[in-house]
Amino acid sequence: MIERPLDLDAARAFLLIAELGSFTRAAEAMGTTQAAVSLKLKRLEERLGCRLLERTPRYVQLSARGSAFLQRARELLDAHDRALALFAGARQRLAIGISDHVAGPELPALIARMNAQDPQLSIEIRIGSSGDLLQSFDRRELDTVIVRQHAGRGDGEVLTEEKFGWFAAPSWRHFAHEPLPVATMAEPCGVRAMAGQLLDAAGVPWTEVFIGGGVRAVAAAVMAGLGVAALAPRMLPFGAVDVGSKLGLPDLPRLPVLLHTRVKDGRPRDALAALSAAFRSAVKG
Repeated sequence: MIERPLDLDAARAFLLIAELGSFTRAAEAMGTTQAAVSLKLKRLEERLGCRLLERTPRYVQLSARGSAFLQRARELLDAHDRALALFAGARQRLAIGISDHVAGPELPALIARMNAQDPQLSIEIRIGSSGDLLQSFDRRELDTVIVRQHAGRGDGEVLTEEKFGWFAAPSWRHFAHEPLPVATMAEPCGVRAMAGQLLDAAGVPWTEVFIGGGVRAVAAAVMAGLGVAALAPRMLPFGAVDVGSKLGLPDLPRLPVLLHTRVKDGRPRDALAALSAAFRSAVKG
């Protein structure tokens, strides 16, 4: 019979490693070092008398015992958080703006990660263009924004960099004598401006055939066969193909994703650290 209680920090470290697939990301979410997270996991495994994770230099994977323990660890931490919530007082609010070019299909999982970090935190999410969100941030309407790099701004913390490509539907064909049909976001959009500048510099004739109010609309136009778009691969439905090399289009750079925040400490900062770590994992994946 197990008598000594489990270390809740160690259980939280295990849960984060399992969910984020990385010791490094788990350390970022907990605001500590990778070595400290590794030590917490080691002590938890010693306490339970079994190996919870199989790790190699390339990946982290749950063991059979780890898979069985995962849901129990969630339930343990949820019960702990609900107990503390009785004495937490008023909910704290965190208003976050996320660029439409950044908020991909992983957004529900990212929000869930923040809620798991602090169920008593009231989270407001606003999606928009990087330029509009930065203006709202400067007006102090938002506590934090996660955006693409914007012209004229040199501040912000780089969360990650993301690959972009020229994508089209598998059945789409381009006729050489016609301008390249391009689907874009509406202005102001830094990716839209960058794509146009690169095409002009490469001497590629092009024309806008679709202007969408969001990345989902642009992706839908691409898959409908209207033309090509400069997008990150994770933003597109399965089956879209990168036609940049085939058409001799200019290479698109890896674009940084920046975090701008006034949140410095407390529960909102912990939730934001969890969001940042989960986002890095989503982009890397």
